[in-house]
Amino acid sequence: MASCVLVLAVIVAGATVAAVAAGPVALPPQVPETARARVQPVVDDPSLAVKVDGEPFVARREVFEYLLDHPDFTTHVTRVLRLARYRIWRTPGGLGIDDGWGTVGTFELVHAAEGRRLMYARGVYEHKILPDIHGQAVVLIDYRAQPAGQGRSTINAGVTGFVKLDSRLLNFASKLATSVATAKGEKEGRRLVKLFAKTTRAIEADPAGVFDKVRRSPGVPAPELEGFRRLLNVAGVAATAPSAR
Repeated sequence: MASCVLVLAVIVAGATVAAVAAGPVALPPQVPETARARVQPVVDDPSLAVKVDGEPFVARREVFEYLLDHPDFTTHVTRVLRLARYRIWRTPGGLGIDDGWGTVGTFELVHAAEGRRLMYARGVYEHKILPDIHGQAVVLIDYRAQPAGQGRSTINAGVTGFVKLDSRLLNFASKLATSVATAKGEKEGRRLVKLFAKTTRAIEADPAGVFDKVRRSPGVPAPELEGFRRLLNVAGVAATAPSAR
């Protein structure tokens, strides 16, 4: 979901300063070859690589995983809760992405397995004065869930992010410095986990109210909305949404 947006946002800060702070990552063997061809070069030679462990949070595991696996739907949830401004939407060629701060591009969930999600994005930071900055991002989310009672789990999530700038000049310049971009990348990784925590807590506190807000969101995908309703066990409400304008 937002993970690729957040890491792509590091392109803005890492255009002239970046660092490699995460070690090599072996891609899961189940990753399709077509996707591997896009992901592997970013992982093998990034302009920026960071790895952070977020603070544990308590949530229903199935709700957390539903948000992970339906990124376009999740943006409707985070926006109606006013927790994030980014958008992800479906296009004929896949998913489009806009972080709300000038970074736009494409996004895909490459691989989903027990305790792991792998995501890839390609985007451009459109600056009003400076030349556009093009880049790619790969985000690996690893998590463990331990029972916490009442159908909830304590979730420990870690985020590993890689950004590769397309410009050779910027890529070279970025590797001349370290601390600023590493700190920025780590901050964005922790912010991502906090976003999950805040979102799941809001849903836990008022599932019917959150569902009703999402239901009224223009353009929310109907199949995912109905799946969300069933997951939250919200009865007596039609899972229909207004058309996007």
